[in-house]
Amino acid sequence: MVQPEVQQREDRTPAIHQYTREREALLSFHAARSDQARRRKNRKPEDIRTPYSRDADRIIHTRAYTRYIDKTQVFYLVENDHITHRVIHVQLVSKIARTIGRCLRLNEDLIEAIALGHDIGHIPYGHFGEACLSDLCEEHGVGKFFHNVQSVRSLDRIEDQDLTMQVLDGILCHNGEADDLRISPVPCADWASFDCKVRANERGNRAGPPMTLEGCVVKFADTIAYIGRDLQDAQEVGLIRDPYEIPKACQEIFGVDNRAIIDTLIHDLLENSDIEDEGYISYSREVEYALSLLRAFSRNRIYNNPVLTAEREKIRLMYRTLFSTYLSDIEAGRHHSKIFTDFIHASWVNSEYLHAAEPAELVRDFVAGMTDRYFLKRFEECVLPHRIEGTFR
Repeated sequence: MVQPEVQQREDRTPAIHQYTREREALLSFHAARSDQARRRKNRKPEDIRTPYSRDADRIIHTRAYTRYIDKTQVFYLVENDHITHRVIHVQLVSKIARTIGRCLRLNEDLIEAIALGHDIGHIPYGHFGEACLSDLCEEHGVGKFFHNVQSVRSLDRIEDQDLTMQVLDGILCHNGEADDLRISPVPCADWASFDCKVRANERGNRAGPPMTLEGCVVKFADTIAYIGRDLQDAQEVGLIRDPYEIPKACQEIFGVDNRAIIDTLIHDLLENSDIEDEGYISYSREVEYALSLLRAFSRNRIYNNPVLTAEREKIRLMYRTLFSTYLSDIEAGRHHSKIFTDFIHASWVNSEYLHAAEPAELVRDFVAGMTDRYFLKRFEECVLPHRIEGTFR
């Protein structure tokens, strides 16, 4: 016998789906719709949520999403509670992208899911940590390391969330700024085509444009979220003393603070994108030129600042130490090692992934999933002698 509350839910569901179809009918012709969503396995029927909204919920409930809280954005090894960490950046990308998507009549549920998952593959100590791990991966024959590929690997294989192709594709294609002037989506025919796209990126080829306009919006929103915020953080920690140090051309286009930069970039996108006819997201050439100058300024004054790069060789050593230690632990079958207790034997790790992964791939994925604090603690365990409490009796 069906319980009354279950029956009520079943009776309510068709009306909710009808409402969703009517709402999506108001979207742009080029927007992604729920009936286009494609899952790899389709293990559970869809519920009152749209497929993309369900994906956003699945991402939020992953272990990887929880670890955003202690992952560096730019200023690793800087003690300041008011600088941006990865979790804040992801929230900013989601908010900015949804604002743009709403104005362009795109699918906000898809935008949110892509934005929430786009940086899950980032690792301890930001982009420099990524370079360190990539070198080690190549040395051990498992290819280069890219955080966008790792995001897909984490959600699709390690935690096996069965997300839609549209979400995974947006996550895969979110990075890379060379084509940020104007982006048109490129369709992805099926899962075999998507997997080829992932493998090509693993070999170092660019992922190319996303398959949806929503993915294109997130790609732009990623830059909008960090470019002014990094300047704000640089002022917070004293790397930039005067906001008027940024190039004059940038001041004339953007102003000098994060709020003005975000406002200018969003309005410029809205004015120069075409979501009705050709279907593309675009800046004006004037704004793109000023943005390229601002990126170059940030690269010289912030990202490559000697104050931030002084400890890099120590970080490189930390990565090498952890990688070799955990690889040795797997090969020797040391099941008390953290790579076994916290990863290989963990209930949330997909068994199909574990059976297929090589030892070096397991080490890569364990290290990549660490927070900055956990990474440091594991390194200390590897290099510092253990004290014995009491006696040997």
